[in-house]
Amino acid sequence: MRRKLLPLKNGKGFTLVEVLIAILLLVIALVGLASVTVSVIKGNDLSRMVTTATTLAKDKMEEIKNLSVTSAGYDALTNGSETGLETVYTRAWTVGAVGAAAPDNDTTKMKKITVTVTWTWNGQSHNVTLNTIVFRIT
Repeated sequence: MRRKLLPLKNGKGFTLVEVLIAILLLVIALVGLASVTVSVIKGNDLSRMVTTATTLAKDKMEEIKNLSVTSAGYDALTNGSETGLETVYTRAWTVGAVGAAAPDNDTTKMKKITVTVTWTWNGQSHNVTLNTIVFRIT
């Protein structure tokens, strides 16, 4: 005895092609969402590293500024560097002369301080640089 397949009389339901197209669209959307998620995670990681580097630079800058409060500390300001900070950062600072100043400013009583923190992320070198001028008191 042969069975006959009867067509749907009311046309309700999905065909196999419609289901496959819906699955394909869902997969495309999920792959796009996954790639955006990876980009956001990498961006957050870089932002965290920039924040840490900026904090390390500010800490050293404050230390140098506090040192320069006394005349002896001001005279002792020298270049320097530190490596291995939080495993990936290198911090360096330079003490130099201030460029040409206004006629009423004596540049011999001022020093320019530059603190640079560098690190490598995803094979690229990055850095944060802070500058200030300290003034000799007395």
